Amino acid sequence: MADSTSTSGARPNPNEKLVRVFDTEQESEAMVVRGLLESAGIDSDLTSLDAQQDILPGVGGTVILVREEDAAEARRMIEEYRQAPDELETAEFAINEEPPAEK
Repeated sequence: MADSTSTSGARPNPNEKLVRVFDTEQESEAMVVRGLLESAGIDSDLTSLDAQQDILPGVGGTVILVREEDAAEARRMIEEYRQAPDELETAEFAINEEPPAEK
């Protein structure tokens, strides 16, 4: 018989302690972050929080949950991901500018 506590799937076992490490209103952003975590070997669970807008207006979005032992590493990676676009945007402007002419 197989051990029922093994973690062989891509998603954490629902019986494990899961921690919320990321939330966004953009499902596409959540998919990018989930891919980032999976590329580092961190299993995650993507959950939609769709509340009825007449009861809780503005509440909703997508949440990423990971195992408690993976939470610190996942948060570090997400922080690096969030900082990267600003750096890339700055680098993009530098690449597109004409280099100063040297005489």
